[in-house]
Parts: sequence; C-alpha cells; structure tokens
Amino acid sequence: MTEERRILDVDRLSVVHRARGRRGHPVVAVDDVSLGVGAGEIVGVVGESGSGKTSLAMAVAGLGKISTGKVTVSGIEIGKRLSRSARAEIQVILQDPHGSLDPRQSVRRGLRELRGIHSARTAWVTDEELLAKVGLTADLLDRLPHQMSGGQAQRVSIARALLLRPSLLLADEPTSALDVSVQAQILRLLLELRRTEGLAILFISHDLAVVRAVCDQVHVMLRGQVVEHGATAEVFDHPAHEYTRRLLAAIPGRQTVNPAEQAHVSDDSIPGDGHRSPTPVL
Repeated sequence: MTEERRILDVDRLSVVHRARGRRGHPVVAVDDVSLGVGAGEIVGVVGESGSGKTSLAMAVAGLGKISTGKVTVSGIEIGKRLSRSARAEIQVILQDPHGSLDPRQSVRRGLRELRGIHSARTAWVTDEELLAKVGLTADLLDRLPHQMSGGQAQRVSIARALLLRPSLLLADEPTSALDVSVQAQILRLLLELRRTEGLAILFISHDLAVVRAVCDQVHVMLRGQVVEHGATAEVFDHPAHEYTRRLLAAIPGRQTVNPAEQAHVSDDSIPGDGHRSPTPVL
C-alpha cells in the first residue's frame, strides 16, 4: 500500500480507561497499535473478547477515547471536535442490523433524514439507485425494519453508509448475527463495493474463517496489543505467534465462508421479498 492510497492511518494508538474505585488499576484496552488501510483494501482485526479490538474500532470511528497516538482518515485527524462533514468520512456497520435502524422509520424516511442533514453530500444518487447498489429493489423503501429479514436490514445499513460517500467503512462484526448463507451474501457485497467504490474497510471480527474469506491483511490482537500482522493467507497458513496458532486451532474442520462458492444462495428465497443479486456499479 502506497502512502498516496492510504485512507486510514493509526499511529501508535493507546486507549487507557480509568479504574473503577480508588484501588483499581487503569485498564489498557489498546496498547501502542499502528495499522493502515488503503483505498480498495479490507484489513481485518481479530481477537477474543477483551482483546481490545472494539476499543480500537470506537477510537477509529471517533466514538471512543484516544489516550495517546493519532488516528487520521483521509488526512483528517480523528478527535472529539470533528465537523459533520469529517464525521461522514467514516461510516460504521454494526453487528445487529435491526438494532442499528430506527424501528419507527421506513427505509425511505431514514434516507430522507440523512439527505436533510447532508444535502450536498447525498445528491449523487436516488434512493432507488442506492438500493440497487446493495442488491435490493425499490419496494423495500416503504418497509419498516421489522418487516425485513436480517440480510435485508444489513444491506439497508450498508446503503445508508454508502449514501454519505465515506472513504472508510468500519465493519464491526457485520455478519455474526446472520446465518451462514446470508453471511456469504453480505461478504460478497462488501467485496464488490470495495472494488467498485474503492472503499477502504476496517473489518473487526472474532470469526477467523470470515476474515480469511474477505481480508487482504490481518492484525491479531491480544490484551490490547497487535501480536502478529501481515497478509491474511501468510498469517493464517504460517502463524508465527502462539496466540494466533491457538485461535486457529480453536476452529478445526470449520469451512471458510466463501462468498464466491455460495453465489447461488439467495438472501430470502421468497418471491417478491425485495432482494436481488448485487449488480456491478458502473
């Protein structure tokens, strides 16, 4: 990755949380972590619960604490005082698609609200064209979140993020709440979007099989530190750190969720459910 193409730059980031109570010790959630993501690149961060990957993600998104170090996205330093335009450069896809959508808003109304806040930034596409980019048909525009499947709701979340034309998409466990066949479709969509839209994607996950399927590079976190990083195939095929070997050994015999191999699976096979296979963005 060349410096000219770098979108996300995390430089020696540390996140330290205050101790609870007088005798408690400060908790170092992220310890001197550096990483980068280029345009059109998917970089994974893996680790068990408590490894620090969520604190890292929140710091990158401008939603969490930065104790020391620096985070920049498209040359903009991430901190507490970000303009609305700067915040739009980073969009987050969360684990629970239904939980990230307002249950009282139809898809159309939610998009209209975003357009009202970011009028200049969102004028590039119609609602119908936007849904087509994520493999959905226009009849979903008037549905509420509870009227959509998990796969459809996650596609809507991705569409909402795309509407703002971000340079960085932060995907925090985006498929863990979905069944395997729908996982494959969402992963295939992310791969297509990084190719057609040039999105830089930071992919946070505990699922090594998913990370192997979609990530170009991977960083393995343990107790707030990156203990191993490199090209995903190299790290997974020839792990150098004992912790990485232990993580890989914990999923013996598990098949990688391969988006290409599951291309024949439809999101919801019910006719007229508003889903269609993603089409290339021209």
